[in-house]
Amino acid sequence: MKNFLAVGDVIEITAAAAIASGEGVVVGTIFGIAMNDIATGEKGPIKTTGVYELTKVGSQALTEGAAVHWDATNKRCTTVATGNRLIGCAVEAVGSGATLTTGKVRLNGIAGVGNAVAVGA
Repeated sequence: MKNFLAVGDVIEITAAAAIASGEGVVVGTIFGIAMNDIATGEKGPIKTTGVYELTKVGSQALTEGAAVHWDATNKRCTTVATGNRLIGCAVEAVGSGATLTTGKVRLNGIAGVGNAVAVGA
């Protein structure tokens, strides 16, 4: 198809602030993980899909398939939808506790607003 441009799993963004490699970033309605360090005002690639081990709120457990939201202020994943962006789902369960501060998250490529909606039965 002659109008196809790219797969779209890697896109170039302009950093509003410095972004470290591996850091999550929201740009409008897009969420991705920086593929390398990106200086303020510079363009750089982010990966918008895939499974990543990301920092989460230690006091929150994740269940397999649970909606995961991004807390942009604290730069970490959370189960709290209010004030945060839906970025994907947990691919395995992880408990809560001071030492349980990461979880495996499948990114959906967008930074959605609100709660996840169950589809199908």
